[in-house]
Amino acid sequence: MTPRPHPARRPGGAIRDIAGEGILLAAGARAILLQVADPSVARGVAEHSDFASRPLDRLEGTLGYIYAVVFGSPAEVARARRIVGRAHAPVRSAVPAADGSAPAYSAYDPELQLWVAATVYQSAITMFELCFGPLPEESADRIHRQYAVLGTALQVPEELWPADRAAFRVYWDERIATLEPTADARRVARTLLDPRDGPPAIRAVMPFVALVTAGLLPPRIRAGFGMRWDARLERRYARLLAPVLAVYRVLPRAVREAPRSVITRRYRRRSPG
Repeated sequence: MTPRPHPARRPGGAIRDIAGEGILLAAGARAILLQVADPSVARGVAEHSDFASRPLDRLEGTLGYIYAVVFGSPAEVARARRIVGRAHAPVRSAVPAADGSAPAYSAYDPELQLWVAATVYQSAITMFELCFGPLPEESADRIHRQYAVLGTALQVPEELWPADRAAFRVYWDERIATLEPTADARRVARTLLDPRDGPPAIRAVMPFVALVTAGLLPPRIRAGFGMRWDARLERRYARLLAPVLAVYRVLPRAVREAPRSVITRRYRRRSPG
């Protein structure tokens, strides 16, 4: 029997059909490294974040926010907005970095928030289509529009989100062509992909995560982070990822979305401040 297509690949496919898929977590480190490839984001993380000691907590907080604004009630969206607003309030500097590597910045900057939302959206689509195949045009257009909520729930004006997928590709290509990972960004990458602390189970899977992350990154950004890549690593990446995706595709949806259920429960226990 031919398996039924994924709901996102049927007529009416929408963001809720994609955003809860656990396999998207495999692109989580990719999204983070793309975010910090922007010098202002990297500086904010370096100067105002406990990322170095709690990278998984930061990732969980980001995922909790995504799940709240995509799947939550209006009250849950408002609560998530307050949580993020409280975290963003101190993340700012009125002066450029002393070494000239980054300008003045604020976590409330709509352009920076747009970039963060764009990395989440583009990484999600990249991972989803690797696993399940290309989205139909109609669904892809709808999902593109709906992913704007990651930014517009905060300080991103609706008109700042690229109007369609073609406009998004132009925006994306321009950003990728001009980003230069700084020393701060490379430190974040080392902390994320080669953690010295944390549960043994997490440390055990990080070589796989590091390989997948390097394989998913645009070549120019991968090189900017100093990640080695060659034909041998490309083959290893393909050999490791293919069976993972094959097994994941046949899991029941409840199992595939179990991480969302766990993270959502934990996020609901956070104080909004």
